[in-house]
Amino acid sequence: MKKMKKLKSLLIILICTFGFNLQAQDVLGKWHTINEDTGKPNSLIEIYEEDGEVKGKVLRILKEEDRDKLCNNCSGNLKDQPIEGLELMTGFQREGKEYSGGLITDPKSGKQYKAKLWVDEEDPKKLKVRGYIAFFYKTQTWQRAE
Repeated sequence: MKKMKKLKSLLIILICTFGFNLQAQDVLGKWHTINEDTGKPNSLIEIYEEDGEVKGKVLRILKEEDRDKLCNNCSGNLKDQPIEGLELMTGFQREGKEYSGGLITDPKSGKQYKAKLWVDEEDPKKLKVRGYIAFFYKTQTWQRAE
């Protein structure tokens, strides 16, 4: 009887550990974009699933003086919209450990890039965001917000 209780306890611990690890590997949630020059967070982005696709929007710009900025260089329905609240990521689909097939908008330049996202396998608190122009790409690292 004691062996059975120990086995159940061990099984519960393994399931919980495995379950938390799976959750930690997901791109969904809140992330801080990081300024490449200062290493400090710029904004808080929420990545979420809606209607079968993964999207992302700006929840908060961290520099108070920048919170009222508009996406002046954007086109289409993003033109002149407030950056805070802007849906800057659309169309991502899960493909294994990565999310791809989506577009990401740079609110400063207004340019859209094909992109893919994945959680860093060595540090699940880091999200890799890679934007593409033809064969060229740039990868940013975002930090999971706690």
